[in-house]
Amino acid sequence: MKEKDLQYDESMWKGAPASGFLKAQSLRETLTEAEVYLWQRLKSNQFHGLKFRRQHPIGIYIVDFYCHQHKLIIELDGEYHNTLEQVEKDQERTDFLSFQGLRVIRFTNEQVLTEIDPVLEKIGECCKE
Repeated sequence: MKEKDLQYDESMWKGAPASGFLKAQSLRETLTEAEVYLWQRLKSNQFHGLKFRRQHPIGIYIVDFYCHQHKLIIELDGEYHNTLEQVEKDQERTDFLSFQGLRVIRFTNEQVLTEIDPVLEKIGECCKE
């Protein structure tokens, strides 16, 4: 991916098109089970006093969870993320977000639903760095 491909379109509001905010709002109404489960632990500043946003537009993407204070993005991946095509798309997305100075960590839905304490521990470690 070339550097010019990673820059925000100047016509976008804060790097995200208006349509991204509408789509994000829709996604907030249809969270996966894993997203709901993690959100219950992140919302309302209850996790280390940090503010997290869910389904937050950044550039052309909508990230699952975002903590602006630590420039941390948390992505939850279902099984379809294991396909070669999706792995490549996820890498392009991560490259774009990293280029913007953001850190991306990923967990599987299964990890969130069955191993929430280690997931939260990892998120906490990322917020200390």
